[in-house]
Amino acid sequence: MKLAGVADFLIEAPVVTSFTRVGYDVRSRLAHWMPLTDYDLTGRVVLVTGATSGLGLATSEVLAACGASVIILGRDPAKTEGVRRMLTDRTGSDTISAAVADMGELASVRAAAEQILSTHDQLDVVIHNAGTLSADRVTTSDGTEGTVASQVVGPFLLTALLLQRLHDSAPARVITMSSGGMYATDLTIDSLEMTDDYRGVEQYARAKRAQVTLNELWAERFSDSGVVFHAAHPGWADTPGVAASLPMFRRIVGPLLRTPEQGSDTVAWLAADDGRPLTTSGQFWLDREIRPIHKLPSTRRSDTVGRREQLWTWCVERSGIDPAISRSD
Repeated sequence: MKLAGVADFLIEAPVVTSFTRVGYDVRSRLAHWMPLTDYDLTGRVVLVTGATSGLGLATSEVLAACGASVIILGRDPAKTEGVRRMLTDRTGSDTISAAVADMGELASVRAAAEQILSTHDQLDVVIHNAGTLSADRVTTSDGTEGTVASQVVGPFLLTALLLQRLHDSAPARVITMSSGGMYATDLTIDSLEMTDDYRGVEQYARAKRAQVTLNELWAERFSDSGVVFHAAHPGWADTPGVAASLPMFRRIVGPLLRTPEQGSDTVAWLAADDGRPLTTSGQFWLDREIRPIHKLPSTRRSDTVGRREQLWTWCVERSGIDPAISRSD
C-alpha cells in the first residue's frame, strides 16, 4: 500500500496521467482494488439518473449484477424502458425498474420523485449522473439555463424530495457524478448561468463546480441524518456525451480515454462499499481516493462562506423547496 500511495501521488499531479486510463490502470493494480462484482448488494435499492447510456448505464449494470434493485431514470420513456429490458437480460435481475424525468424540468422531477416514493418503501442510494454539455444556450420552461437546471437545480430538488426516504432507510448515500473540468472554474452564483458570451464547456464547468460545493453543503447541513454525501469525477471517459460534445478532444486523447466502466468505477464503489464511503461525507473522489476540490489558488479564493450560503439559498429559491427531514425518531 505504501508503493500504491507513492504511485498515486506521482500520478495525481499531471492531469494526463491522472485522468486517463493510465491512472485507473496503475491505481487499481497497485492498490489491489476489490472487484465491484465481488460486492453483494442484495436488498439495497439504488436510483441512478441519466442511466440510459455512458457512465450511468455502466453504473446501473454493475450494481444490478451485484444484486441491487436498481431504478434507472431517463428522459425518454421508450429508451428508458428499452434499457431496463436490456439490463434485465444482461444481469438476470428481475428487480430493475424505470422512472422517467427530464432533470431540468421541475414538474417532471417532482412527478418522478412521487412515483419512486409510491413504489419503493426503501431507498439506499441516489446517484446523480444525468447531464449533458450543450454547445448552444437553451432554457427550461421556468427560464433557467439548461445545464444548470439539469445538473444543479434538478438534482437539488430530487435530493430534497427523497431525503426523508433516504433518512428512513439509513445508512444511505447520495452520490454526484461531477467532472474534473470544474478545477479550472471559480465558484460563482451571480454568473452561474451564462448569458451573452455563452460557452458550453465553461457553462458545464460552472455547474460542476456548484455540484461539488453543494455536496459539501449537504454533508454539513445533514451530518446527523444517517445520509452521507459524496461527489466524484470519472476522469476522461469515452462516452456518447464526449463523442457528441467534444469530438476534437476525443480524437486527440483517443486510446487514453477510459472506458465507461472505468469511468464509473468510483461512483459504483461509493454506492457499494461499507468502509470509507459510509464513514466519511462531503468528500470528492477519483479512483477510490479522496481528492481536493481545488487545484488553483484562484478557485480556492472564490470559495467563500458567503458564496456558499448564496448558492444554497439560490438553489432553495429556484427549486422551490427548503430541504428538511423529520427528527421525531
